[in-house]
Amino acid sequence: MIAGTPDEMRVLKAVQSYFPFQDRGGPVVKVRALARGLVERGHQVTVLTADLGLARHEAFDASFEPCKWGWRAQENGVEAVYLSTLANYRALTLNPDVIGFCGASLRQFDLVHFYGLYDLFGPAVSYFCRRQGVPYVIEPMGMYRPIDRNFQMKRVWHRSLGDTYWVHAAQIVATSEMEQQELLADGVPAEKLVMRYNGIDRSAPATLPSRGGFRAKWGIASDEPVILFLGRLIPRKGADILIAAFAEACPQSGRLIIAGPEGEPGYRAILAKRASEAGVESRVIFTGPLYDDAKAAVMADADIFALPSRYENFANAAAEAIACGIPVIVTDACGIRSLVDGRAGLVIAPEKEPLTAAIRILISDRSLYRRLQQGCPDVAAQLGWDRLAEQMETYYARALGSRNGNN
Repeated sequence: MIAGTPDEMRVLKAVQSYFPFQDRGGPVVKVRALARGLVERGHQVTVLTADLGLARHEAFDASFEPCKWGWRAQENGVEAVYLSTLANYRALTLNPDVIGFCGASLRQFDLVHFYGLYDLFGPAVSYFCRRQGVPYVIEPMGMYRPIDRNFQMKRVWHRSLGDTYWVHAAQIVATSEMEQQELLADGVPAEKLVMRYNGIDRSAPATLPSRGGFRAKWGIASDEPVILFLGRLIPRKGADILIAAFAEACPQSGRLIIAGPEGEPGYRAILAKRASEAGVESRVIFTGPLYDDAKAAVMADADIFALPSRYENFANAAAEAIACGIPVIVTDACGIRSLVDGRAGLVIAPEKEPLTAAIRILISDRSLYRRLQQGCPDVAAQLGWDRLAEQMETYYARALGSRNGNN
């Protein structure tokens, strides 16, 4: 426990989606890891989330118990409460039991940490926080500026629910210098803004399988370069740019692995068509989502990780690749760029020509490749969840101190 931190804090983490729903992206991993880290540091943590179909999920077992609000589970000291879902639209859910939960349980927590925007979860729980005097922090996860679909609905959300929710936060958590500057430019008071990177599992290299398993499964030669894209299949992530660049950078040899769930219906078919039009359909592999052992297998066999995203407030998958010792290519629209550039990878504009050049140079310049590969552990050391949990503990203590009139 660090000096000036309460002996024990009781923290509620409110997030729309949580483990085991890994197809919902980075927040699932982030919240779970931070919650574990805080528990290891002596705090009590409960995750409040929505039931997105637990009873039908392959991971559903006896560890999930029915409770008054829906389902309850305990994992590594972290309690998770899955509120019954009455209705849902895309990522938005309606959870009437949030009212009962907050009325009965919210006062037992010292602080609430909200993740994400554009849901009903945050505004509903924050209403009870304000009524009961419980301070809260918001981690927008790059969502404050609408960047994908439903722009009009998001503007309505801000006007009807979000502004009150946002303005009463004790702290706003940015996850990169890029997001921090955007929030300052959008008028977030500097005294409310704190910055904490997203993290990685630093034990990943020790747990990777032997090289060759993924290649054997897909018939890839041991000397053939493998470029990996890992993320949701949505236009913003730039897989379309990557297919075009791969076709030019690797006209004869090489495999492009596109791994991840389809985030927009029909987009995988669009990408497959792009690969066919570029003449590389036989060398582009769409694996679907990969988790746990399957993800470790592809990481063990990948030579280059590429994420040509048009916007990414951090880039969790790139950080995971770095932890596994894989040099990365990311764009200057990714928040992780300041950690990557010249240390563990290359930073480019989100365009075909610079991406093509970056792939070519990492394949051909072995000296540069080895230097970037050797830089991966230093970057990974900055992103360990243990370190970031300690940082978050400090921020929570500051928020509680501000509430009590302390500086």
